[in-house]
Amino acid sequence: MDRFQVDVMDGRFVPNITFGTIAVRSLRPLTRLTIEAHLMVTPPEDFIEAFADAGADTIIVHQESTPHLHRALEQIRSLGKKAAVALNPSTPASTLSEVLDMVQLILVMTVNPGFGGQKFIRATLPKIRQVRNALIERGLECEVEVDGGINEHTIAWAAEAGADVMVAGSSVYDAPDGVGPAIARLISCAGGKH
Repeated sequence: MDRFQVDVMDGRFVPNITFGTIAVRSLRPLTRLTIEAHLMVTPPEDFIEAFADAGADTIIVHQESTPHLHRALEQIRSLGKKAAVALNPSTPASTLSEVLDMVQLILVMTVNPGFGGQKFIRATLPKIRQVRNALIERGLECEVEVDGGINEHTIAWAAEAGADVMVAGSSVYDAPDGVGPAIARLISCAGGKH
């Protein structure tokens, strides 16, 4: 399913500062596509309600951004939004074992968050498989998303490892022939997964 992901950065959890709720509020009337708010902020609990009110459909919080992940996911769910959690490259998949049944999407970061244009970290591929296998073992319906360094080569690796949603930035927006052809190539390289 096609969607937009809005990267929200606070200059604390990650070095950069980017979009706020105004970006989501401005996008919402322009599209029927799902809008994901990827909160690279600390503490995420201070931002969840504002992004829900702005029109985000999915709210992604980082496991590393709060000592109260369960509470943050409950807050997202109580607002009627899709609850999602992200893992930085160095964070083990096992840290999600106690909240797997609370999420509808798990985002495995395949770069360190905070900057576009980074190189895909191949060492994250086993983690994608671990996340997918944990979901299968527990019989849970949950999307596995990857974000970072996705291009025509790495998207196939991520799909083979068990990801079913891929976030692409630079490989789409920097494509010399435009966004549409770049997305079509990525979907083809992923075997139809997007």
